[in-house]
Amino acid sequence: MNLRQIPVTALMLLVLWPVAATAQSAPQLDLPRVSLRAGMHLIDAQVAHTPEQRQTGLMWRREMPQHEGMLFVFEQPAVQCFWMKNTLLPLTAAFVADDGTIVNLADMKPQSTDSHCSSQPVRYVLEMRLGWFSQKRIQAGFKLGGAPFAAAPRGR
Repeated sequence: MNLRQIPVTALMLLVLWPVAATAQSAPQLDLPRVSLRAGMHLIDAQVAHTPEQRQTGLMWRREMPQHEGMLFVFEQPAVQCFWMKNTLLPLTAAFVADDGTIVNLADMKPQSTDSHCSSQPVRYVLEMRLGWFSQKRIQAGFKLGGAPFAAAPRGR
């Protein structure tokens, strides 16, 4: 079989497949950022706002400074569940209410499909390096500060 016998679409798939595979296995490093406060500690968080950004999250990231994290923002409060498929760093997820109060924390192992869920409906999830919250003695009930939580709807 020579190249003239291969359909154009099949040839395009062969050419584009490595590009698509590379794009899917690259960390997203260019998301918008927001500054959050956890008491006297500052967090530089990338914001995953769209379904595609939330789906990729911190996948493929090989390193991340201790003061950085990712804030996942959802349209409506709901029970949020996370897993670690294709995520190489051990993380802790803080499930956060509209007012910035941490509802619960979940330590998550790299490359696991185990599900980790909020104990009640939340709009925000903040992922940090494993141990960051415990080292700072931050636990459920602690209130985070920053623009996303100041703009949260009131009256609940």
